[in-house]
Amino acid sequence: MLKIYNTDMKTGSFDTLKKIKKGCWIDVVNPTLEDIEFLTHSFHMDASFIGYILDDEEQPRIDYDDDEDIRMVIVDVPVREKKKSGNNISTSPLAILIIKDLYVVTVSLQECEVLKDFKQGKVKEFFSYKKTRFTIQILYRTATLYLRYLRILSKEIERSENKMLHATSNRDLVNLLGIEKSLVYITTSLKSNEMMLEKFLKGNFIVFYEEDDELLEDAIIENKQCIEMANLYREILRSTTDSYATIISNNLNVSMKFLAGVTIVLSIPTIVSSFMGMNVPLGIFSDLNAAFPLLIVLSLVLSLLVAWILKKKNML
Repeated sequence: MLKIYNTDMKTGSFDTLKKIKKGCWIDVVNPTLEDIEFLTHSFHMDASFIGYILDDEEQPRIDYDDDEDIRMVIVDVPVREKKKSGNNISTSPLAILIIKDLYVVTVSLQECEVLKDFKQGKVKEFFSYKKTRFTIQILYRTATLYLRYLRILSKEIERSENKMLHATSNRDLVNLLGIEKSLVYITTSLKSNEMMLEKFLKGNFIVFYEEDDELLEDAIIENKQCIEMANLYREILRSTTDSYATIISNNLNVSMKFLAGVTIVLSIPTIVSSFMGMNVPLGIFSDLNAAFPLLIVLSLVLSLLVAWILKKKNML
């Protein structure tokens, strides 16, 4: 899917276009063969630039083609996946192409939440023709989006901790393992983004403007903060998972101990009735008319006695 957006330099209005023009922004999501052909034909670019993005394992980096005057930034953006077990966060590459210092092209494998506000014109001081600022704004909002998703994962960890004391199944433990997997993806992507941002800061990649320096520094600071938070949450989660496994095992032992005690108590009437039902002389007891009620009373008394003993030993 390919869409063209443009900010009018005179009126400042943000609109969707049907044809490309200088200063526009071209957004391509999950590009088809027709989209790739359109881009390569319109900008005379090497198809390999688009091919990089079709690999969902592509690492964040900076690349360029001096012959066609194309600069490319690949950044890992967070993607939220809602599942029955909870919210899982994965990452996906987003490519930002600056072509001949006239156009900005973004290419992604799936719809990115990072670009949603840009498309709706909700980002302050965003202009499609300010290509350097637009690129840095994407990098900054990527870092803030990671921060937001980390807070969501933190709440997931807290909810799992609240369930921990009464846990006897593996369902919540599996949920914690899913959160840990998300944190691994996030940490790896953030570190790769950090290396790319450091190279971007050197200013040898594209034309840099003084008013954009502060925004880029903010993006780097946010990214470092995200890395620290992700590492902290991983440590907390590791400790929580270990405690969780121990508590599940302990709760299971308590349940088994209780069931063993109940089994012992319930076996008393069986033992008494089996003994009294044997084909052997029982003396005067066998001639009593109240033998059956006496057996019931005897079984009940013995069961209560055993139950009291087990209760004192904390088995019931």
